[in-house]
Amino acid sequence: MSAAETPALPRPDTVRHAVATALTAPSVHNAQPWRWRIAADRIELYADPDRRLPFTDPDRRDHLVSCGAALATLHVALAASGIGHRTERFPDGDRDHLATVRFTGRPPTAADRNDAQLAPAIRRRRTDRRPFRDGGLADHTRAALGARAARYGVTLHTVTDPVARNHLVELEQAAALELRARPGHAAELLVWTHRYADSRDGVRTGSVPAGVPWPREPEIGVRFPAGSLPVPPLATDRATILALSTPADDDPARLAAGEALGIVLLAATRAGLATCPLSRILETVRTRSGLAIRVLRTTEHPQLIIRVGRAPDGRELPATPRRRLRDVLLRGE
Repeated sequence: MSAAETPALPRPDTVRHAVATALTAPSVHNAQPWRWRIAADRIELYADPDRRLPFTDPDRRDHLVSCGAALATLHVALAASGIGHRTERFPDGDRDHLATVRFTGRPPTAADRNDAQLAPAIRRRRTDRRPFRDGGLADHTRAALGARAARYGVTLHTVTDPVARNHLVELEQAAALELRARPGHAAELLVWTHRYADSRDGVRTGSVPAGVPWPREPEIGVRFPAGSLPVPPLATDRATILALSTPADDDPARLAAGEALGIVLLAATRAGLATCPLSRILETVRTRSGLAIRVLRTTEHPQLIIRVGRAPDGRELPATPRRRLRDVLLRGE
């Protein structure tokens, strides 16, 4: 290939901005369990083993799903910047080297340009733990979210049957009891909900509803100690419950579920919906199996639950803190 034909590489500052944007992705307990390496022709994503939650997440499911959401956010940011790229997942024998994103030197594909339309939602997306006043999803919205998840080989389920929702409540309560009895879990939750002021991670009280935000029965997603976020009085939480599942249950499947999660959350935000990912039911073997059999009625493996609906008011939630780019970068080769 001649010099004239050599694909042009993107500007380093544009690439750094895309990686910084990926840091806004959601993660379980806002642990932000990722590291990044930036080179002239690629970006590498690594799982950060020091930020895994060993008592909450002994099999790395939450860890990989969180990193997948960051990878999807990076993809949208690159596409919005006009940077063509392709993603190689688990490119070598390093289990923590999750992906290498290589720049193609060509414009984004049509599918990538479609994802680029989600970019404005990146800064607006929040994990909203308040009760939702309306969870109704239009058929075309539900279909669009499902199609986006399917691109990653992930199935999006909608839990609407009252019996299934009751089973979901039972599983949520069973998971809470089992996790509370798990050695080390309470201390781990305390660590990530009582961060020091400059930590730029963890779940802050300003992101958690004050008091009891809605009647405790049924209870889906009430996990953290009461915070300071004001909540308008609502009789009940009317969120629509979505779930992501995959045919396999290995590391690539969990990463793919995270990528689907990231895209679905951005698409829902763009549609004016509030969202809240939930992972507690997935964190015990018994309740995860019950979710597949009793609620989703699938032979696939559930990976995450998402509450979706209309926020109880029009007030924008505060952004949760994120670590600085310099704190998550690995040195180049």
